[in-house]
Amino acid sequence: MDGWMEREMPLCRPPSQKETDPGSIPYYLTDDTQEKGQLGTPTKESPPGFAAGETGPQREEDFWTRNGLTLRSFQKREIGAGHIDSLDRSMKTRHLHMIAIGGSIGAGFFVGSGKALANGGPATLLIDFMIIGIMMFNTVYALGELAVMFPVSGGFYTYSTRFIDPSWGFAMGWNYVMQWAVVVPLELTVCGITVQYWNDEISVGVWITVFLLAIIIINVFGTLGYAEEEFWSSVLKLGATVVFMIIAVVLVCGGGPKGSRYDSYSGGKLWQDPGAFANGFRGFCSVFVTAAFSFSGTELVGLAAAEARNPVKSLPGAIKQVFWRITLFYILGLTFIGLLIPHDDKRLLGSGSLIDVKASPFVLVGDYALLKGFDSFMNVIILVSVLSIGVSGVYGGSRTLTALAQQGYAPRIFSYIDKSGRPLMSVLFVLAFSPLAYINLSADGPVVFDWLLSLSGLAALFTWGSICLAHIRFRKAWLRQGHTLDEIPFKAVGGVYGSWCGLILNILVLIASFYTAICPVGGGFNDVEGFFKSYMALPVVIVFWIAGFLWKRTGWLRTDQIDVDTGRRELPWDEINEYRAQLAAMPAWKRVLHTVFV
Repeated sequence: MDGWMEREMPLCRPPSQKETDPGSIPYYLTDDTQEKGQLGTPTKESPPGFAAGETGPQREEDFWTRNGLTLRSFQKREIGAGHIDSLDRSMKTRHLHMIAIGGSIGAGFFVGSGKALANGGPATLLIDFMIIGIMMFNTVYALGELAVMFPVSGGFYTYSTRFIDPSWGFAMGWNYVMQWAVVVPLELTVCGITVQYWNDEISVGVWITVFLLAIIIINVFGTLGYAEEEFWSSVLKLGATVVFMIIAVVLVCGGGPKGSRYDSYSGGKLWQDPGAFANGFRGFCSVFVTAAFSFSGTELVGLAAAEARNPVKSLPGAIKQVFWRITLFYILGLTFIGLLIPHDDKRLLGSGSLIDVKASPFVLVGDYALLKGFDSFMNVIILVSVLSIGVSGVYGGSRTLTALAQQGYAPRIFSYIDKSGRPLMSVLFVLAFSPLAYINLSADGPVVFDWLLSLSGLAALFTWGSICLAHIRFRKAWLRQGHTLDEIPFKAVGGVYGSWCGLILNILVLIASFYTAICPVGGGFNDVEGFFKSYMALPVVIVFWIAGFLWKRTGWLRTDQIDVDTGRRELPWDEINEYRAQLAAMPAWKRVLHTVFV
């Protein structure tokens, strides 16, 4: 084992230095300074999942076994007594960067934005996505700070357990598992419906089977399969979005084909007629749900860090890519949608099916512009995006379930990790929900799926709020126990204030969603069934929280009970301090550029 992994991490603070602008880990850290850090000698009992003395497993298997292509690869990996984090560490920097910038762009963005436009109008669409974008910016930076210091399997769920309340951590872990377990069959169904855009004579069930097999094959390759699939699908999604925006600029300026809607300059005409807002305050609140669903999966970059070769080097840069996704793709892309499609367009409402790709504003733009083949091109992108989210669902759900099992919050069988580094039983558990996609073939299928959607629609908000709260409590305990901010290698740009902003916005979005669950966009008041279809996630989280308390009999952690030392990664402080000095010597504009973007 590398010598760094055999050294004890000094728990003392780094050499004192002048406070500098909150910087990041230097990018010149090489693969020799990767996740080799010894988990420090604890002064308290080690929290679950942060036990002292753990190191990553050595990979001694041949190429075919490491990549899951032999029967031997399915055998249990021997990891040694007391070891917890034994997942495969084959993710590269490029994988983490693309997962961060494009990994969760899917049906919520390409298709759901159409319904959001119809419900709230272009101004509401833009404002709500910007609010959620600000919330996610602060949330992901808070996650990045915690993940660089405490890189463990299970990511944000384990931070809730460690810094907030073990019972709440139990609830967040199981809530996250169930969120993704439900999303997988949903995405499979959307894949089938998307293909019907070209041929509606073949049953959706056939396509569900085809895409389920595709997800299974990708998961055979374990972490590397997920990472490569996400990398290339993200490249495709981002490339298509850039192409769309270039075309959109031309169309807004009146450069569309003759006879199309866009053969003359339109500018902001649609913001005046039919208007920038629709359905008043109800419409404004309703778009929050779509926006939150569209950002679901952004937190996966923190989960993936536990399986990266060098998260100390890769993760800070990946976290910063989220800014570009929010501004360049969500905000700019949806601005063009609002300039090209009127919010009262009847086609935005779809045909009443689960998700109607014909109602995608990206598809409608190509149709109205008379761009032959562009609608099919965008549907291919939607198909790839939806399949990508399905793969992410298996990845996120299985890794969290494995962490739950390793920490005693789920049956021990789910801690099984095979010789290629796959959490085999957890993957099978999440995949076992896939056949629910075939329910759509029944006449009552849409009703069942409404209930499944209710479990996943708001679940992410609880996860994001917990990340912000865990960061707030970590910072409080960190300072209370005599540490300084200089000892934190990668700092959230907004600090504690950013996390408070993220937490408050999460709560406000939950309140807005509660309001629309009672007072839907169509007017009047919802019945009991309609309310729970919109707000089922809350009672589910409460049930999990109570179950966690009854199981572990633990409550809210006091600040002096929080252990901020056990499991901290060893870091090359001489190099970090040198980089910070270089950062402090830069001009202000360059310092901001490096801190926020590079």
